[in-house]
Amino acid sequence: MTITTRTARYATGGAGKLLDLYTPSCPSGQRDERCVLLWHGMGPDERDVMASLAREIAGFGPTVLVPDWRSDRPDGGREHLTDALRFARDHVGASTDGAARLVLAGWSAGAAAAVGVALRPEVVGGWRPAAVVGVAGGYRRPAPTTGTAPLEAVGGTVAPIPLRLVHGTTDEVVPVDSSRELHEALLAHGWDSELSEPVTDHAGVLGCVYDPATHRCLATDEPSVSRIGRETARLIAGAVSPAR
Repeated sequence: MTITTRTARYATGGAGKLLDLYTPSCPSGQRDERCVLLWHGMGPDERDVMASLAREIAGFGPTVLVPDWRSDRPDGGREHLTDALRFARDHVGASTDGAARLVLAGWSAGAAAAVGVALRPEVVGGWRPAAVVGVAGGYRRPAPTTGTAPLEAVGGTVAPIPLRLVHGTTDEVVPVDSSRELHEALLAHGWDSELSEPVTDHAGVLGCVYDPATHRCLATDEPSVSRIGRETARLIAGAVSPAR
């Protein structure tokens, strides 16, 4: 499958911010209406960190949007995140006549941001994604999108949606207990929650390795790491089944 990548700008603040779109070809002629909005972690404007995972997700059929956002802003990045979500919703409507199903996903701080939207949809006008996927997220601290820790918001009255969690068992940046605790809380409140625990670390769950010299997660050709990233991508792409 061929993946086409292009960069756009979504409206936010004065100048807007950059966003990469990964669009797969459709050799069968059947259009895959799924779309994934994928948020990076706390590092400012690090959409490139998500590039290898985004390509893997797109390889399973969905279009993937990866925006830059900045957690170092006074609002913790909330405006960037919600404006990027608005762009994704507009893109979905424009490209598929509103029939597409949008999955909201994120890694690390981006995971908390995504789960926050699922638990407190009033921050985005009550809108609900088709599913949410949190990858290596910390859920005990306030989410950038809501200002409330996801674990504190689980007991609300909002209707459950499918929520998938992925967390490496050797993650020393955000221990896996964070996702285990959220998963158990979600199940206790009737949510459709699943937790996958690959044997890897905070970067490995993306199919990347951490480079201490640059303080960044980088793509790698190491087969065992790439395989884990592919499984994370498969889980995100499969959070919503393709329409047929």
